[in-house]
Amino acid sequence: MNPNDSIYDNLGGSEGVHRLVESFYAKVQIHPQLGPLFPADITPVMEKQYQFLSQFFGGPALYSELHGHPMMRARHMHVPITPERAEEWLDCMKEALEETGVEEPLRSFVLSRLAGPAHHFVNMPQE
Repeated sequence: MNPNDSIYDNLGGSEGVHRLVESFYAKVQIHPQLGPLFPADITPVMEKQYQFLSQFFGGPALYSELHGHPMMRARHMHVPITPERAEEWLDCMKEALEETGVEEPLRSFVLSRLAGPAHHFVNMPQE
């Protein structure tokens, strides 16, 4: 990990973020608690996630350019997100980071950056 570069660049730029998103959603789709929350055609979701993560990790502001301010919590209010689901989402991301070869300390740094937003999206108590 080069601390002088953005997370986006440390992940390998556009190609690295695309690989991460593809690996992540392959896990989400088969997850018993998360999979049913997503549409059958996951492609538009993956593209928005790529745009958001590129921006969130210090790359180009793709999400804002195409969709305006992220307002991610508001955009996820229709999805029942519990604390458990937030943790399961992070677990899928951890697996995707491992699968795509993201090494420590970058892997832990990425997960710590995503943990705040993941828990901020919680809109339901534990089931």
